Amino acid sequence: MSSIVLAGLSWHTPDGTCLFDNLNLTFGPRRTGLVGRNGTGKTTLLRLIAGEIAPASGAVTLPGSIGYLRQNPEQQTGDTLADLFGVRDQLAILARAEAGDATAEDLADADWTLEARLKAALTSMGLDHLPLDAPLGSLSGGQRTCAGLAALLFTAPDALLLDEPTNHLDQKGRLQVIDAVRAWQGCVIVASHDRSLLGAMDAIVELTTLGARLYGGNYDAYQDMKLAELASAGGELARAERALAETSARARIAADRKARTDRQGRQLRASGSQPKILLDAAKERSEGSGGSGARLRARKMGEAQTELDTAREAVEILQPLAMDIPRSGLARGRNVLQVENLTFGYRDDQPVFQNVSFLIRGPERIVIEGPNGSGKSTLLACMTGDLEAQAGQVALHVPAARLDQDMSMFDPNETVSDAFARLDPDACENDRRAILARFLFRGDAALQQVGTLSGGQRLRAGLACTLGHSQPKQLLILDEPSNHLDIDSVEMLEMALNAYDGAILVVSHDKAFLNRIGVERSFSL
Repeated sequence: MSSIVLAGLSWHTPDGTCLFDNLNLTFGPRRTGLVGRNGTGKTTLLRLIAGEIAPASGAVTLPGSIGYLRQNPEQQTGDTLADLFGVRDQLAILARAEAGDATAEDLADADWTLEARLKAALTSMGLDHLPLDAPLGSLSGGQRTCAGLAALLFTAPDALLLDEPTNHLDQKGRLQVIDAVRAWQGCVIVASHDRSLLGAMDAIVELTTLGARLYGGNYDAYQDMKLAELASAGGELARAERALAETSARARIAADRKARTDRQGRQLRASGSQPKILLDAAKERSEGSGGSGARLRARKMGEAQTELDTAREAVEILQPLAMDIPRSGLARGRNVLQVENLTFGYRDDQPVFQNVSFLIRGPERIVIEGPNGSGKSTLLACMTGDLEAQAGQVALHVPAARLDQDMSMFDPNETVSDAFARLDPDACENDRRAILARFLFRGDAALQQVGTLSGGQRLRAGLACTLGHSQPKQLLILDEPSNHLDIDSVEMLEMALNAYDGAILVVSHDKAFLNRIGVERSFSL
């Protein structure tokens, strides 16, 4: 068997919200893209398949071994690239053999092809320059992603689960991931908002509040079919609404006619101008026809309402997302951030970058560019004091907020509401609730633990706490802010940043995003 089969799968969030109900899906030996808005359950579905969480009901049937690339993989302090590949002990055996210290048992267990296979796996993801003893903590987010995928390809599982595998990657890294997915023989499920990667899929599964739907073909084919479905559903809803309105209008006309007839009968009876026997016969006929007419009208109204309810069920009701940023009042030409001869390295003899200098004035918009591993995120951390530089100076002249890739501002055990209160203690409760609601954390949703959120939800929470802060920030330092967000949310973020009157320092590989937020110049590492 080479398919993953979900039968009657149900799962609820810790607060009791139903995310999946009696889900039935089969992922065959092909490339399947998993798409949907943030919070619809893409990561949760992958975790259910991987066995990290258990369904409330139903079953998952697997083809054998599963390789799972998480959005933000956990790592133990001191872990190296060799630990990620699970080959530390085998490499130690080969080292002893090379030094002439191997035992007979070592020689029997030695895998003489190991180093060549490791080299091939790392080369396939552009990481052949990294030593196997390189600490994972010294790798950039993009390098960690590539290394994780290389380790999966090295172990050759029966099926691959990839959660946002192109986040944090430069263009070269993205192409390497796409090539690796295209070359994979077997079942692979890719949760992603990356349209280039989704273009390499054989099928698309869309998750919505209405459930899951399978579409044949890649992302372009899915979009065409989806647009046709939405048009059809919208037309059916409009037709059902008209039919109900027309049926209701006819029922009112019939009821008014019946009321007039009854009123005339009562007037004739009161006047005495007609024999009582004729009036009684007319009343009996009126009551009989009125009763059958009322029943007919009630049945037609019920049918029209049922048709309308069915049409509504085919149309997804979406909550509006509204990102807005308070005015900063930053004066044009004011010094915002000055960096002079900044140097940093995890080891004194291996600087990540050195002698970096630049100045931001007024509401400038600057992107820091460079390939994965060149030190972009590290540079941002040095600017905000989260890392201590080995040399150089940083002068920050205005209030600033930094949003990093890993959302390190959060404690995974705190709720979204508690995090906002901690990060913005001066905001009143009503203001915090209003801001969280605009970022789709309404009511009980704001009481979710940060650690239970998807990547996109966690980023939305970070944006709410950063962009919605009661004390206006005159400099926003953003590290890959469009990662994890669905397409609609990215567009809302672009609109909010366009309207912002402060300075922006951003790291991003998304050229379209950078163009839309009006980046004026770049600094390359």
